[in-house]
This record gives sequence, structure tokens and C-alpha cells, in this order.
Amino acid sequence: MITLTRHLFTRLQPRKLKTKLILFILGLVVLQIAVIGIISIKTISGITEEQIGKRAMKVSQTVSLIPEIREALLIRDPDGRIQEIADSIRKVTGAQFIVVGDHEARRYAHPIRERLGKFMVGGDSRRALDKGDFYVSKAVGTMGPSIRGKGPIFDLEGNVIGLVSVGYLLKDVDTIISRYQTSILFTIPLLLMVGVVAAIIIANRFKKAILGLEPDEIARLLRERTATLETIREGIIAVDARGNITTINKAAFETIGLDSGQEVIGKPIRQILPQTMMMRILKTGESHFDREIIIGEEVIVANRIPIVSKGFITGAVASFRRKNELDRLTKQLSQMETYSELLRIQTHEYSNKLYTISGLVQIGHYQKAIDLISSETSGYQYLVTFLMEVVPDPILAGLILGKYSQAKELHLDFKIDPDSSMSDIPESISRERIVTIVGNMLDNAFDAVRNVETSQRTVKLSMTDLGNDLVFEIDDAGDGIKEEDYERIFEMGYTTKNGEGFGTGLYLVDHVLKKLNGSINVSKSELGGAAFTVIIPKQEKNRNEFGSGINS
Repeated sequence: MITLTRHLFTRLQPRKLKTKLILFILGLVVLQIAVIGIISIKTISGITEEQIGKRAMKVSQTVSLIPEIREALLIRDPDGRIQEIADSIRKVTGAQFIVVGDHEARRYAHPIRERLGKFMVGGDSRRALDKGDFYVSKAVGTMGPSIRGKGPIFDLEGNVIGLVSVGYLLKDVDTIISRYQTSILFTIPLLLMVGVVAAIIIANRFKKAILGLEPDEIARLLRERTATLETIREGIIAVDARGNITTINKAAFETIGLDSGQEVIGKPIRQILPQTMMMRILKTGESHFDREIIIGEEVIVANRIPIVSKGFITGAVASFRRKNELDRLTKQLSQMETYSELLRIQTHEYSNKLYTISGLVQIGHYQKAIDLISSETSGYQYLVTFLMEVVPDPILAGLILGKYSQAKELHLDFKIDPDSSMSDIPESISRERIVTIVGNMLDNAFDAVRNVETSQRTVKLSMTDLGNDLVFEIDDAGDGIKEEDYERIFEMGYTTKNGEGFGTGLYLVDHVLKKLNGSINVSKSELGGAAFTVIIPKQEKNRNEFGSGINS
């Protein structure tokens, strides 16, 4: 039985949020109307009785001060003058009765003449006779229950010689109160109708505001959104129209270096990220894509877009990731492209050489064919042997060997100082950072000599690991760099070349050197172009003390 009742109750419960809201609001309206109605009725009853009581007491005070009544009481009113005065005042004031008695409460005035000369009833007269007070009381007299205003009558010497009782019957008071209550009761249906209309409007607007979703659907979407945000490897931060953080995922905490236990929801974004551009997004509504910012020691690539609702900016969201992660992916892709390009270059180069050797053999010039084979193998083999001795690190050696092949394809003269030495690279220095530095520097030098005369397309690399530093020097025979541009060439996007895709190489070199506490010097090369000298401290202590900078 209990199970059946519970099942029926569950089936009868409203399932739609809109219906629940309407019923809830209506229930609240009914409760409020009931409470306000009860309080209003009781308040009106109390106020009405209080006002009638005060009116009765005022009339009694007025009657007690009439000299004719006082004088008539002293001589026991043989002419019935007190009755005449009381009747006239009663008719004017609307009181149901005005009773005047002597010091023994014997009546000298009463609406019913048959009761004159008899004693006043109700038991509420002694206070006026004994203490001389004016007061309001409720009592049952000969005319029924009434609200009375009682007061003493004094002689000229201040002695109590009688009393006045002015009354309004409770049934008449109840009639007055009923009229007010009826007005309130007629108002209640109108209030209920207003409540129904308001409940429907509020429910519709609320439903529209939550896109017509039910609570279980909202909860499911919230769980899905939370799970989605946590699976994204990019940092996500969203703010409202005032710039307060509303959403942040775990990757954002890790990327910007926040404690995972730190409470940031609801805090201003500027308090967490002083250099943020989110406030500008909220003001202008423009979107930012692939913008670089520096947070601590990390370069962050960020995308920011405004959140627009009904034509108004209600917030903004930003996604960001460490640039070195993007650089790592770019580098892996670049390495594959480089390997592919090197294979293509070598295939093209050696195909020509093989055709040449085949031709020399066919026409009988065997010695020349042998000499050509020897010259080709000896030069490349010498470089491989040299790099294995002076640069035992395979990553750096592979980079230099690849750049050598690239230089041959570009018809550039890439020279490596035979006195170079780079065998003491500490494990604490990332090879990837060295590759970034040397690779970008060589690419920059290759670009610098491409447009000069063929006989002068020379780039020279010198390396040394003697002492406490790793030193790389790259000289080129290009047009050089103006002294006024020495500082600007390391700015992001600055370039002296025409076209797009330039202006990032030297910026990356400078940025990586700052992480290694190294330095880069720019000067004029003996070859006629620019000379770049990179210095990287070997020891961690030296790197912490060694300031990065640009010297010219």
C-alpha cells in the first residue's frame, strides 16, 4: 500500500520545470495572501475598536465637563435636564448610549427612560468613581456587549460626584469591521489572478533564459562541459562582463603556474594575470588569435574571443598554450621536412654526379671519373669525420651536417672553423635549445648571403667550449646590419627582408638565450657582413649570475 501510494504521488508530481515554477510561485502567492489577509483583518479589527474606544472616551470627557450636568447632579436633577443634554449629544456623536450616574452609579441619563434611577451594570464603573480615571473598557450592559468610554464628573472642589459612560455596541462595531473585511476578501481573487499571470510570465522568461533546458539536462551539460575542459590540453579561462573569472580548467593552472588548490573563481582576472588583455576584449569586442604573451619565464600563445549575447558582450574566453610546446611540434614537422629536403637535394645532386661519372666511363676517361668520385667522397667524408671528433653530440652534429647539405644546394660556401671544439656540452643544457639557437642563426646567415655575388656567398661557423662558456660565432658575407638596427633585430616581427614569414628567428634566439642566461653580441664581420657571437654559461651557478643581453 505504501509503495503504491508513493508511486502514485511520484506520477502526480509535475515533471516539467515550467510547471513546477508556476505551482511553486502560486503556492507562495497564496501563502503570502493568506498571511497578509489574516494580519490585515486582525489589524483592522484592532484599529477600529481602538479608534471607537478613543472616540467614546473623548465624548465622555466632553460630557463630564458640561457645567449644567455637574450642577444638575448636585441637586439630583429634579427637571430631567441631564437626560435632555445626554440625548442631544448622543444623536450628534452617533453613540449607542450615553449614561450619566451619580457617585453611587445611579442613572440620571439613559437611552431607555424606564431604566432611569436604576444602578449602572457591567461592573466597570468603580475605577472612575474610586480613582477618578478616564478609560476604555469592554463590558456587557443592559443593551448588550459594548465598547465604553468611562470618566468621572468632578465638582468645583475636585470631588467625584458622578460618572459618564459613552458606549458603542459591539454588534455595530462588528458591522463596521465586516465592511473592511469584505473589501479585503474581494481584493484576494484579484491578487490571485495577478499572481497566476506573474507566475506564468516568470516561468516563461526563466525557461527562455536557460534555453528551454530541464534541470537534469543542465546538470548533464555541466558535467560534460567540465569533463571536456579537463581533457583539453590547452589552458581555458572565461570571465564575465566585469572581468571576474567564471571558468578555469586544470591545464590553465599548470600553464600560468597557479597552485591547483588556489580559489580563483569569482576573482578579477587582473588579480591573477596582471598583463591580461581580456579587459580590452570586453571593452572593444575584437578577437585576438595567436598572440604571444610572457607569463613568468614562459612565452604563451593565446587566443581570445568575446562572448556576445543579444548584441551585448557578456564575457570573454581565452585559450592558451606554452609556445615551446608549439615549437616542439613545429620543430618535429620541420625536421621531417628537412630530412625530406635533404634526401631530395642529395638525390638530385648525386643523380647529376652519377650521370657525369657514367658519361666519363662511356667515353673512356676512367681517371677523371675516379678523381670525381674521390673529390666527392673525400669532402663529405672529411666533414663527417671532423664533426664526429669535434662535435660528439649527435643532435648538434646532425644539424650542422644538414645545414652543410642545404648550403651546397643553395650554392653557398659554408665553412666550419677547423679549430672548433664542442665536446663539453653539459647535460643540464637542453640540446633542443642549442639547436634552436644555432639553426636559426645559420638560417639567418644563409638568407643574408643569397643575394650577393656567387663568389662571396660565404658563411663561417666557429665553436669553442674552452673555459666556462659555450661560444658560437657565425659570420656572413652579406650586406651587414646597420648599427641603429642592432637592438631592433631581436624584436618579434622585425625584419629587413621583403615578404612574409620573417622576423621570428632572432627573436627566438634571444628568448632562448634569456632562459639560459646567455648573451648574443652583434658586430661587423671580417667577411663584410654581420657577425653574431653567442655565449652560454656551462655551469648552472654561472647561468644564474650571468645576465642576458645584447651588445653591439
